Amino acid sequence: MNEAASNRVMIFDTTLRDGEQAPGCSMTQREKLRVAAALRDLKVDVIEAGFAAASPGDFDSVQAIAAEIEGPVVCSLARCHPGDIERAWSAVQGARRPRIHVFIATSEIHRTYKLQMAKEEIIRRAVESVKLARSLCADVEFSAEDASRTEPGYLADVVAAVIEAGASTINVPDTLGYTVPDEYFSLFRHLKEHVAGIDRVTLSVHCHNDLGMAVANSLAAVSAGARQVECTINGIGERAGNCSLEEIVMALKTRSGHFQVETGIDTRRLYPTSRLVSSITGMHVPRNKAVVGENAFAHESGIHQDGMLKHASTYEIMRPEDVGISRSNLVLGKHSGRHAFRERVQQLGFNLGEEELNRAFAEFKKLADRKKEMFDADIEAIIMSGDSDGTGPWQLEELHITAGTGTIAAGAVRMKHADGRIVNEAAVGDGPVEAAFKALERATGVVLELQNFELRSVTTGEDAQGEVTVTVDHGGRSYRGLGVSTDIVQAGALAYLDVINRVCRRAGAPERDAARPAGRIASV
Repeated sequence: MNEAASNRVMIFDTTLRDGEQAPGCSMTQREKLRVAAALRDLKVDVIEAGFAAASPGDFDSVQAIAAEIEGPVVCSLARCHPGDIERAWSAVQGARRPRIHVFIATSEIHRTYKLQMAKEEIIRRAVESVKLARSLCADVEFSAEDASRTEPGYLADVVAAVIEAGASTINVPDTLGYTVPDEYFSLFRHLKEHVAGIDRVTLSVHCHNDLGMAVANSLAAVSAGARQVECTINGIGERAGNCSLEEIVMALKTRSGHFQVETGIDTRRLYPTSRLVSSITGMHVPRNKAVVGENAFAHESGIHQDGMLKHASTYEIMRPEDVGISRSNLVLGKHSGRHAFRERVQQLGFNLGEEELNRAFAEFKKLADRKKEMFDADIEAIIMSGDSDGTGPWQLEELHITAGTGTIAAGAVRMKHADGRIVNEAAVGDGPVEAAFKALERATGVVLELQNFELRSVTTGEDAQGEVTVTVDHGGRSYRGLGVSTDIVQAGALAYLDVINRVCRRAGAPERDAARPAGRIASV
Protein backbone atom coordinates (compact mmCIF):
# COMPACT_ATOMS: atom_id res chain seq x y z
CA MET A 1 0.00 0.00 0.00
CA ASN A 2 1.57 3.30 -1.05
CA GLU A 3 2.21 6.10 1.42
CA ALA A 4 -0.24 8.49 -0.25
CA ALA A 5 -3.12 6.16 0.57
CA SER A 6 -2.02 5.38 4.12
CA ASN A 7 -4.57 7.75 5.69
CA ARG A 8 -7.48 6.49 3.59
CA VAL A 9 -9.61 3.61 4.92
CA MET A 10 -11.47 1.66 2.26
CA ILE A 11 -15.02 0.62 3.08
CA PHE A 12 -15.78 -2.92 1.92
CA ASP A 13 -19.53 -3.55 2.13
CA THR A 14 -20.67 -7.15 2.48
CA THR A 15 -24.39 -6.52 3.05
CA LEU A 16 -25.22 -8.52 -0.07
CA ARG A 17 -23.09 -11.49 0.98
CA ASP A 18 -22.51 -11.79 4.71
CA GLY A 19 -25.45 -9.59 5.62
CA GLU A 20 -27.84 -11.67 3.53
CA GLN A 21 -26.89 -14.76 5.53
CA ALA A 22 -28.95 -13.52 8.48
CA PRO A 23 -32.14 -15.62 8.79
CA GLY A 24 -34.96 -14.08 6.77
CA CYS A 25 -32.69 -11.54 5.06
CA SER A 26 -32.40 -13.25 1.67
CA MET A 27 -32.97 -10.88 -1.23
CA THR A 28 -34.07 -11.33 -4.81
CA GLN A 29 -31.90 -10.18 -7.69
CA ARG A 30 -33.88 -6.97 -8.19
CA GLU A 31 -33.62 -6.16 -4.49
CA LYS A 32 -29.88 -6.79 -4.55
CA LEU A 33 -29.51 -4.44 -7.49
CA ARG A 34 -31.39 -1.73 -5.58
CA VAL A 35 -29.11 -2.15 -2.58
CA ALA A 36 -26.01 -2.22 -4.81
CA ALA A 37 -27.10 1.04 -6.46
CA ALA A 38 -27.58 2.61 -3.01
CA LEU A 39 -24.11 1.42 -1.97
CA ARG A 40 -22.65 2.96 -5.11
CA ASP A 41 -24.35 6.29 -4.28
CA LEU A 42 -23.03 5.96 -0.73
CA LYS A 43 -19.58 5.71 -2.36
CA VAL A 44 -18.40 2.48 -0.76
CA ASP A 45 -15.07 1.30 -2.18
CA VAL A 46 -15.92 -2.40 -2.56
CA ILE A 47 -19.23 -4.24 -2.91
CA GLU A 48 -19.05 -7.93 -2.06
CA ALA A 49 -21.97 -8.87 -4.30
CA GLY A 50 -22.31 -12.47 -3.16
CA PHE A 51 -20.95 -15.99 -3.25
CA ALA A 52 -21.21 -16.89 -6.93
CA ALA A 53 -20.67 -20.64 -6.43
CA ALA A 54 -23.42 -20.97 -3.80
CA SER A 55 -26.34 -21.25 -6.24
CA PRO A 56 -27.45 -20.24 -9.75
CA GLY A 57 -29.43 -17.41 -8.19
CA ASP A 58 -26.36 -16.08 -6.37
CA PHE A 59 -24.30 -16.31 -9.56
CA ASP A 60 -26.90 -14.36 -11.55
CA SER A 61 -27.10 -11.63 -8.91
CA VAL A 62 -23.32 -11.18 -8.74
CA GLN A 63 -23.11 -11.13 -12.53
CA ALA A 64 -25.92 -8.55 -12.81
CA ILE A 65 -24.33 -6.26 -10.22
CA ALA A 66 -20.95 -6.57 -11.94
CA ALA A 67 -22.52 -5.58 -15.26
CA GLU A 68 -24.73 -2.73 -14.04
CA ILE A 69 -22.95 -1.03 -11.12
CA GLU A 70 -20.08 1.30 -11.97
CA GLY A 71 -17.76 2.92 -9.48
CA PRO A 72 -17.00 0.49 -6.65
CA VAL A 73 -14.93 -2.68 -6.97
CA VAL A 74 -17.35 -5.62 -7.38
CA CYS A 75 -16.24 -8.74 -5.56
CA SER A 76 -17.32 -12.37 -5.23
CA LEU A 77 -16.36 -14.70 -2.40
CA ALA A 78 -14.89 -18.13 -3.18
CA ARG A 79 -13.58 -21.02 -1.16
CA CYS A 80 -10.06 -22.20 -1.90
CA HIS A 81 -11.39 -24.58 -4.56
CA PRO A 82 -10.71 -24.18 -8.31
CA GLY A 83 -14.40 -24.54 -9.16
CA ASP A 84 -15.40 -21.76 -6.76
CA ILE A 85 -12.68 -19.44 -8.03
CA GLU A 86 -13.52 -19.98 -11.69
CA ARG A 87 -17.21 -19.48 -10.95
CA ALA A 88 -16.44 -16.25 -9.09
CA TRP A 89 -14.41 -14.96 -12.03
CA SER A 90 -17.19 -15.82 -14.49
CA ALA A 91 -19.58 -13.76 -12.37
CA VAL A 92 -17.43 -10.64 -11.82
CA GLN A 93 -15.41 -10.45 -15.02
CA GLY A 94 -17.96 -8.03 -16.52
CA ALA A 95 -17.26 -5.48 -13.79
CA ARG A 96 -15.16 -2.40 -14.52
CA ARG A 97 -13.18 -3.20 -11.37
CA PRO A 98 -13.51 -6.91 -10.49
CA ARG A 99 -12.11 -8.71 -7.44
CA ILE A 100 -11.96 -12.35 -6.38
CA HIS A 101 -12.02 -12.95 -2.62
CA VAL A 102 -10.72 -16.38 -1.58
CA PHE A 103 -10.75 -17.79 1.93
CA ILE A 104 -9.74 -20.81 3.98
CA ALA A 105 -9.86 -21.42 7.74
CA THR A 106 -6.59 -21.31 9.64
CA SER A 107 -7.37 -21.75 13.35
CA GLU A 108 -6.49 -24.98 15.13
CA ILE A 109 -10.12 -25.83 15.87
CA HIS A 110 -11.08 -25.41 12.20
CA ARG A 111 -8.01 -27.30 10.99
CA THR A 112 -8.83 -30.22 13.28
CA TYR A 113 -12.59 -30.52 13.16
CA LYS A 114 -13.78 -28.85 9.94
CA LEU A 115 -11.01 -29.14 7.36
CA GLN A 116 -9.04 -32.02 8.88
CA MET A 117 -5.92 -30.61 7.25
CA ALA A 118 -2.37 -30.13 8.44
CA LYS A 119 -0.87 -26.66 8.58
CA GLU A 120 1.29 -27.26 5.52
CA GLU A 121 -1.70 -28.45 3.46
CA ILE A 122 -3.68 -25.33 4.28
CA ILE A 123 -0.80 -23.09 3.20
CA ARG A 124 -0.41 -25.09 -0.02
CA ARG A 125 -4.15 -24.83 -0.77
CA ALA A 126 -4.16 -21.11 -0.02
CA VAL A 127 -1.15 -20.41 -2.25
CA GLU A 128 -2.52 -22.45 -5.17
CA SER A 129 -5.87 -20.72 -4.89
CA VAL A 130 -4.42 -17.22 -4.78
CA LYS A 131 -2.23 -18.02 -7.80
CA LEU A 132 -5.24 -19.33 -9.73
CA ALA A 133 -7.32 -16.28 -8.83
CA ARG A 134 -4.41 -13.98 -9.72
CA SER A 135 -4.10 -15.63 -13.14
CA LEU A 136 -7.69 -14.59 -13.81
CA CYS A 137 -8.01 -11.27 -11.99
CA ALA A 138 -5.52 -8.55 -11.08
CA ASP A 139 -7.26 -7.81 -7.76
CA VAL A 140 -7.23 -10.74 -5.32
CA GLU A 141 -8.14 -10.70 -1.65
CA PHE A 142 -7.29 -13.51 0.76
CA SER A 143 -9.05 -14.18 4.06
CA ALA A 144 -7.82 -16.42 6.85
CA GLU A 145 -11.12 -17.55 8.35
CA ASP A 146 -11.10 -17.47 12.17
CA ALA A 147 -7.83 -15.56 12.10
CA SER A 148 -8.38 -14.11 15.56
CA ARG A 149 -8.21 -17.63 17.05
CA THR A 150 -5.23 -18.68 14.95
CA GLU A 151 -1.73 -18.95 16.45
CA PRO A 152 -0.01 -15.61 15.53
CA GLY A 153 3.15 -17.32 14.29
CA TYR A 154 1.28 -19.67 11.98
CA LEU A 155 -1.01 -16.86 10.77
CA ALA A 156 2.09 -14.86 9.84
CA ASP A 157 3.36 -17.84 7.79
CA VAL A 158 0.04 -18.08 5.93
CA VAL A 159 -0.07 -14.35 5.22
CA ALA A 160 3.53 -14.26 3.99
CA ALA A 161 2.83 -17.17 1.62
CA VAL A 162 -0.28 -15.66 0.03
CA ILE A 163 1.39 -12.27 -0.38
CA GLU A 164 4.20 -13.98 -2.26
CA ALA A 165 1.53 -15.79 -4.35
CA GLY A 166 0.01 -12.47 -5.46
CA ALA A 167 -2.74 -11.43 -3.03
CA SER A 168 -3.15 -7.64 -2.92
CA THR A 169 -5.48 -7.48 0.10
CA ILE A 170 -5.11 -9.57 3.26
CA ASN A 171 -8.18 -9.90 5.46
CA VAL A 172 -7.74 -10.87 9.12
CA PRO A 173 -11.29 -11.70 10.26
CA ASP A 174 -12.71 -12.15 13.72
CA THR A 175 -15.16 -14.71 12.36
CA LEU A 176 -16.80 -15.60 15.68
CA GLY A 177 -16.68 -12.18 17.31
CA TYR A 178 -14.34 -13.65 19.92
CA THR A 179 -11.49 -11.18 20.20
CA VAL A 180 -11.21 -7.94 22.19
CA PRO A 181 -9.71 -4.63 21.03
CA ASP A 182 -6.25 -4.72 22.62
CA GLU A 183 -5.75 -8.37 21.62
CA TYR A 184 -6.82 -7.64 18.05
CA PHE A 185 -4.55 -4.58 17.90
CA SER A 186 -1.64 -6.77 18.97
CA LEU A 187 -2.41 -9.37 16.30
CA PHE A 188 -2.30 -6.77 13.51
CA ARG A 189 0.89 -5.31 14.94
CA HIS A 190 2.41 -8.77 15.04
CA LEU A 191 1.67 -9.25 11.34
CA LYS A 192 3.03 -5.82 10.48
CA GLU A 193 6.27 -6.61 12.29
CA HIS A 194 6.81 -10.24 11.24
CA VAL A 195 5.54 -10.62 7.66
CA ALA A 196 7.86 -9.74 4.81
CA GLY A 197 6.22 -7.66 2.11
CA ILE A 198 3.19 -6.75 4.19
CA ASP A 199 3.65 -3.06 3.36
CA ARG A 200 2.88 -3.92 -0.28
CA VAL A 201 -0.68 -5.03 0.51
CA THR A 202 -3.80 -3.62 2.12
CA LEU A 203 -4.62 -5.09 5.50
CA SER A 204 -8.34 -5.64 6.01
CA VAL A 205 -10.53 -6.28 9.04
CA HIS A 206 -13.81 -8.21 9.17
CA CYS A 207 -15.50 -8.43 12.56
CA HIS A 208 -18.62 -10.16 13.85
CA ASN A 209 -20.60 -8.84 16.78
CA ASP A 210 -21.16 -11.88 19.00
CA LEU A 211 -19.80 -10.07 22.06
CA GLY A 212 -20.94 -6.62 20.92
CA MET A 213 -17.43 -5.47 19.99
CA ALA A 214 -17.40 -5.58 16.18
CA VAL A 215 -17.04 -1.81 15.77
CA ALA A 216 -14.59 -1.45 18.65
CA ASN A 217 -12.43 -4.29 17.32
CA SER A 218 -12.51 -2.83 13.80
CA LEU A 219 -11.38 0.55 15.15
CA ALA A 220 -8.55 -1.17 17.03
CA ALA A 221 -7.44 -2.82 13.78
CA VAL A 222 -7.48 0.54 12.00
CA SER A 223 -5.31 1.99 14.76
CA ALA A 224 -2.91 -0.93 14.19
CA GLY A 225 -2.66 -0.30 10.45
CA ALA A 226 -5.68 -1.92 8.77
CA ARG A 227 -6.81 0.19 5.82
CA GLN A 228 -9.92 -1.69 4.74
CA VAL A 229 -12.94 -2.33 6.97
CA GLU A 230 -15.49 -4.98 5.99
CA CYS A 231 -18.94 -4.13 7.29
CA THR A 232 -22.68 -4.17 6.55
CA ILE A 233 -25.52 -1.67 6.53
CA ASN A 234 -27.28 -1.70 9.93
CA GLY A 235 -24.75 -4.31 11.07
CA ILE A 236 -26.87 -7.17 9.68
CA GLY A 237 -25.33 -10.60 9.27
CA GLU A 238 -25.41 -14.11 10.62
CA ARG A 239 -25.77 -14.65 14.37
CA ALA A 240 -25.32 -11.25 16.11
CA GLY A 241 -24.35 -9.53 12.87
CA ASN A 242 -21.33 -7.73 11.47
CA CYS A 243 -19.52 -4.48 12.08
CA SER A 244 -22.03 -1.71 11.33
CA LEU A 245 -21.00 0.41 8.33
CA GLU A 246 -22.70 3.58 9.56
CA GLU A 247 -21.13 3.27 13.01
CA ILE A 248 -17.58 2.64 11.83
CA VAL A 249 -17.78 5.43 9.25
CA MET A 250 -19.14 8.01 11.67
CA ALA A 251 -16.69 6.96 14.37
CA LEU A 252 -13.79 7.57 11.98
CA LYS A 253 -15.30 10.88 10.84
CA THR A 254 -16.32 12.19 14.26
CA ARG A 255 -12.99 11.19 15.85
CA SER A 256 -10.82 11.98 12.82
CA GLY A 257 -8.40 13.88 15.04
CA HIS A 258 -7.77 10.68 16.99
CA PHE A 259 -7.61 8.14 14.18
CA GLN A 260 -5.99 10.44 11.59
CA VAL A 261 -7.73 8.65 8.72
CA GLU A 262 -10.67 9.31 6.42
CA THR A 263 -13.11 7.41 4.22
CA GLY A 264 -14.68 8.33 0.90
CA ILE A 265 -18.24 7.73 2.14
CA ASP A 266 -20.96 10.30 1.43
CA THR A 267 -22.32 10.21 4.97
CA ARG A 268 -25.51 12.05 3.94
CA ARG A 269 -26.55 8.80 2.26
CA LEU A 270 -26.26 6.71 5.44
CA TYR A 271 -29.80 7.16 6.72
CA PRO A 272 -31.65 6.54 3.42
CA THR A 273 -29.46 3.51 2.71
CA SER A 274 -30.17 2.18 6.20
CA ARG A 275 -33.91 2.60 5.64
CA LEU A 276 -33.72 0.89 2.25
CA VAL A 277 -31.94 -2.18 3.63
CA SER A 278 -34.32 -2.28 6.61
CA SER A 279 -37.31 -2.23 4.28
CA ILE A 280 -35.99 -4.91 1.93
CA THR A 281 -34.85 -7.29 4.66
CA GLY A 282 -37.77 -6.56 7.01
CA MET A 283 -35.33 -6.08 9.91
CA HIS A 284 -36.28 -2.97 11.85
CA VAL A 285 -33.56 -0.62 12.98
CA PRO A 286 -33.80 -0.41 16.81
CA ARG A 287 -34.87 3.02 18.05
CA ASN A 288 -31.67 3.33 20.08
CA LYS A 289 -29.39 2.17 17.24
CA ALA A 290 -26.30 4.36 16.99
CA VAL A 291 -26.19 6.88 14.12
CA VAL A 292 -29.40 5.89 12.27
CA GLY A 293 -31.86 4.93 15.04
CA GLU A 294 -34.92 7.12 15.66
CA ASN A 295 -33.59 8.13 19.08
CA ALA A 296 -30.05 8.87 17.91
CA PHE A 297 -30.78 12.61 17.77
CA ALA A 298 -33.77 12.77 20.15
CA HIS A 299 -33.45 14.59 23.45
CA GLU A 300 -36.18 14.16 26.07
CA SER A 301 -34.33 15.08 29.24
CA GLY A 302 -35.00 18.66 30.30
CA ILE A 303 -31.31 19.24 30.97
CA HIS A 304 -30.41 17.94 27.51
CA GLN A 305 -33.11 20.04 25.83
CA ASP A 306 -31.92 23.17 27.62
CA GLY A 307 -28.35 22.54 26.52
CA MET A 308 -29.43 21.83 22.95
CA LEU A 309 -31.33 25.12 22.77
CA LYS A 310 -28.22 26.98 23.91
CA HIS A 311 -25.81 25.12 21.63
CA ALA A 312 -26.33 21.85 19.75
CA SER A 313 -22.82 20.60 20.50
CA THR A 314 -23.63 20.33 24.21
CA TYR A 315 -25.42 17.03 23.63
CA GLU A 316 -24.73 16.18 19.96
CA ILE A 317 -21.40 15.02 18.62
CA MET A 318 -22.86 14.57 15.12
CA ARG A 319 -25.41 16.62 13.20
CA PRO A 320 -28.44 14.69 11.92
CA GLU A 321 -27.96 16.34 8.52
CA ASP A 322 -24.51 14.74 8.28
CA VAL A 323 -26.06 11.26 8.13
CA GLY A 324 -29.03 12.26 5.98
CA ILE A 325 -31.69 12.73 8.67
CA SER A 326 -34.04 15.67 8.08
CA ARG A 327 -35.11 17.75 11.06
CA SER A 328 -38.11 19.30 9.31
CA ASN A 329 -41.59 18.71 10.72
CA LEU A 330 -44.73 19.01 8.59
CA VAL A 331 -44.17 18.58 4.86
CA LEU A 332 -46.36 19.11 1.82
CA GLY A 333 -50.06 18.25 1.73
CA LYS A 334 -52.86 16.99 -0.49
CA HIS A 335 -52.62 20.07 -2.73
CA SER A 336 -48.88 19.71 -3.27
CA GLY A 337 -47.75 19.05 -6.83
CA ARG A 338 -45.54 16.41 -8.32
CA HIS A 339 -42.56 18.77 -8.66
CA ALA A 340 -42.66 19.72 -4.97
CA PHE A 341 -42.95 16.05 -4.08
CA ARG A 342 -39.92 15.18 -6.22
CA GLU A 343 -37.90 17.95 -4.56
CA ARG A 344 -38.81 16.69 -1.08
CA VAL A 345 -37.92 13.10 -1.99
CA GLN A 346 -34.50 14.25 -3.21
CA GLN A 347 -33.97 16.33 -0.05
CA LEU A 348 -34.63 13.17 1.97
CA GLY A 349 -31.82 11.44 0.08
CA PHE A 350 -33.77 9.18 -2.29
CA ASN A 351 -33.13 8.96 -6.03
CA LEU A 352 -36.20 7.51 -7.72
CA GLY A 353 -36.76 6.65 -11.36
CA GLU A 354 -39.83 8.00 -13.12
CA GLU A 355 -41.88 4.85 -12.59
CA GLU A 356 -40.99 4.71 -8.90
CA LEU A 357 -41.68 8.42 -8.46
CA ASN A 358 -45.08 8.13 -10.13
CA ARG A 359 -46.06 5.26 -7.85
CA ALA A 360 -44.86 7.06 -4.74
CA PHE A 361 -46.63 10.29 -5.71
CA ALA A 362 -49.90 8.46 -6.32
CA GLU A 363 -49.64 6.80 -2.90
CA PHE A 364 -48.74 10.14 -1.33
CA LYS A 365 -51.90 11.77 -2.73
CA LYS A 366 -54.05 8.90 -1.44
CA LEU A 367 -52.47 9.16 2.00
CA ALA A 368 -52.79 12.95 2.09
CA ASP A 369 -56.54 12.59 1.65
CA ARG A 370 -56.70 10.42 4.79
CA LYS A 371 -54.24 12.21 7.09
CA LYS A 372 -54.49 15.62 8.69
CA GLU A 373 -50.73 16.06 8.80
CA MET A 374 -47.97 14.69 6.58
CA PHE A 375 -44.43 14.14 7.83
CA ASP A 376 -41.10 13.25 6.25
CA ALA A 377 -41.43 9.80 7.79
CA ASP A 378 -44.69 9.32 5.88
CA ILE A 379 -42.89 9.93 2.60
CA GLU A 380 -40.08 7.58 3.63
CA ALA A 381 -42.61 4.86 4.47
CA ILE A 382 -44.31 5.27 1.08
CA ILE A 383 -40.98 4.93 -0.72
CA MET A 384 -39.90 1.95 1.36
CA SER A 385 -43.20 0.13 0.91
CA GLY A 386 -42.56 0.13 -2.83
CA ASP A 387 -39.07 -1.37 -2.57
CA SER A 388 -40.15 -5.00 -2.66
CA ASP A 389 -39.36 -6.98 -5.78
CA GLY A 390 -42.43 -6.19 -7.81
CA THR A 391 -46.07 -6.11 -6.76
CA GLY A 392 -47.18 -9.49 -8.06
CA PRO A 393 -48.16 -12.05 -8.82
CA TRP A 394 -50.96 -11.31 -6.33
CA GLN A 395 -52.53 -7.93 -5.63
CA LEU A 396 -55.03 -7.11 -2.90
CA GLU A 397 -57.95 -5.25 -4.48
CA GLU A 398 -60.40 -5.29 -1.56
CA LEU A 399 -60.29 -6.21 2.11
CA HIS A 400 -63.36 -6.37 4.34
CA ILE A 401 -63.18 -7.14 8.05
CA THR A 402 -65.98 -7.79 10.53
CA ALA A 403 -65.01 -7.92 14.19
CA GLY A 404 -66.27 -6.92 17.57
CA THR A 405 -66.55 -7.90 21.22
CA GLY A 406 -68.28 -11.25 21.60
CA THR A 407 -68.30 -11.97 17.87
CA ILE A 408 -66.12 -14.13 15.62
CA ALA A 409 -63.88 -12.05 13.41
CA ALA A 410 -64.33 -12.58 9.68
CA GLY A 411 -62.25 -11.40 6.75
CA ALA A 412 -63.02 -11.28 3.05
CA VAL A 413 -60.57 -10.48 0.27
CA ARG A 414 -60.75 -9.82 -3.44
CA MET A 415 -57.48 -10.76 -5.10
CA LYS A 416 -56.14 -10.25 -8.60
CA HIS A 417 -53.46 -12.47 -10.10
CA ALA A 418 -50.96 -11.38 -12.73
CA ASP A 419 -52.57 -13.81 -15.19
CA GLY A 420 -55.88 -11.90 -14.91
CA ARG A 421 -57.70 -14.18 -12.48
CA ILE A 422 -59.96 -12.63 -9.84
CA VAL A 423 -60.36 -14.62 -6.64
CA ASN A 424 -62.78 -13.91 -3.81
CA GLU A 425 -62.34 -15.70 -0.49
CA ALA A 426 -63.37 -15.36 3.14
CA ALA A 427 -62.26 -16.85 6.45
CA VAL A 428 -62.76 -16.49 10.19
CA GLY A 429 -60.15 -16.11 12.92
CA ASP A 430 -59.56 -15.33 16.56
CA GLY A 431 -59.22 -11.66 15.63
CA PRO A 432 -59.34 -9.39 12.58
CA VAL A 433 -55.66 -9.87 11.71
CA GLU A 434 -55.85 -13.67 11.78
CA ALA A 435 -59.08 -13.57 9.75
CA ALA A 436 -57.36 -11.44 7.11
CA PHE A 437 -54.32 -13.73 7.01
CA LYS A 438 -56.45 -16.87 6.61
CA ALA A 439 -58.48 -15.27 3.83
CA LEU A 440 -55.25 -14.43 2.00
CA GLU A 441 -54.02 -18.00 2.40
CA ARG A 442 -57.26 -19.43 1.03
CA ALA A 443 -57.25 -17.05 -1.93
CA THR A 444 -53.62 -17.65 -2.92
CA GLY A 445 -53.18 -21.27 -1.83
CA VAL A 446 -50.03 -20.34 0.09
CA VAL A 447 -50.10 -21.43 3.74
CA LEU A 448 -47.61 -19.77 6.06
CA GLU A 449 -46.61 -20.29 9.68
CA LEU A 450 -46.51 -16.92 11.45
CA GLN A 451 -43.50 -16.57 13.73
CA ASN A 452 -43.59 -12.89 14.66
CA PHE A 453 -45.81 -9.83 14.16
CA GLU A 454 -44.34 -6.37 14.80
CA LEU A 455 -46.21 -3.07 14.66
CA ARG A 456 -44.75 0.40 14.97
CA SER A 457 -46.09 3.89 14.36
CA VAL A 458 -44.37 5.64 11.48
CA THR A 459 -45.16 9.12 12.83
CA THR A 460 -47.17 10.68 15.66
CA GLY A 461 -50.88 11.41 15.92
CA GLU A 462 -54.09 9.42 15.85
CA ASP A 463 -53.96 9.21 12.05
CA ALA A 464 -50.36 7.99 11.90
CA GLN A 465 -49.43 5.21 9.54
CA GLY A 466 -48.75 1.81 11.06
CA GLU A 467 -45.80 -0.20 9.75
CA VAL A 468 -46.18 -3.95 10.18
CA THR A 469 -43.40 -6.49 9.78
CA VAL A 470 -44.24 -10.18 9.80
CA THR A 471 -41.78 -13.05 10.06
CA VAL A 472 -43.08 -16.36 8.76
CA ASP A 473 -41.86 -19.86 7.99
CA HIS A 474 -42.61 -21.64 4.73
CA GLY A 475 -40.98 -24.87 3.63
CA GLY A 476 -38.25 -24.55 6.26
CA ARG A 477 -37.24 -21.08 5.05
CA SER A 478 -37.74 -17.85 6.98
CA TYR A 479 -39.32 -14.86 5.22
CA ARG A 480 -40.08 -11.30 6.26
CA GLY A 481 -42.72 -9.01 4.83
CA LEU A 482 -43.51 -5.31 5.26
CA GLY A 483 -46.80 -3.41 4.99
CA VAL A 484 -47.73 0.21 5.70
CA SER A 485 -51.18 1.75 6.11
CA THR A 486 -53.18 4.03 8.40
CA ASP A 487 -55.29 0.90 9.03
CA ILE A 488 -53.16 -1.57 10.98
CA VAL A 489 -55.21 -4.60 9.85
CA GLN A 490 -54.62 -3.57 6.24
CA ALA A 491 -50.94 -2.99 7.01
CA GLY A 492 -50.74 -6.52 8.42
CA ALA A 493 -52.51 -7.94 5.37
CA LEU A 494 -50.10 -6.14 3.03
CA ALA A 495 -47.12 -7.47 4.99
CA TYR A 496 -48.51 -11.01 4.82
CA LEU A 497 -49.18 -10.60 1.09
CA ASP A 498 -45.61 -9.36 0.62
CA VAL A 499 -44.40 -12.73 1.94
CA ILE A 500 -46.91 -14.67 -0.15
CA ASN A 501 -45.62 -12.95 -3.28
CA ARG A 502 -42.02 -13.71 -2.30
CA VAL A 503 -42.91 -17.38 -1.87
CA CYS A 504 -44.72 -17.43 -5.23
CA ARG A 505 -41.83 -15.76 -7.05
CA ARG A 506 -39.37 -18.24 -5.59
CA ALA A 507 -41.60 -21.20 -6.51
CA GLY A 508 -41.95 -19.82 -10.02
CA ALA A 509 -38.20 -19.74 -10.63
CA PRO A 510 -36.69 -22.73 -8.81
CA GLU A 511 -33.73 -23.02 -11.13
CA ARG A 512 -32.62 -19.47 -10.28
CA ASP A 513 -33.11 -19.86 -6.53
CA ALA A 514 -31.62 -23.25 -5.89
CA ALA A 515 -30.74 -23.95 -2.29
CA ARG A 516 -27.25 -23.14 -1.15
CA PRO A 517 -24.94 -26.09 -0.64
CA ALA A 518 -25.22 -27.64 2.81
CA GLY A 519 -23.15 -26.21 5.60
CA ARG A 520 -21.78 -22.79 6.47
CA ILE A 521 -19.47 -22.54 3.49
CA ALA A 522 -19.66 -18.77 3.16
CA SER A 523 -18.48 -17.70 6.58
CA VAL A 524 -15.61 -15.24 6.88
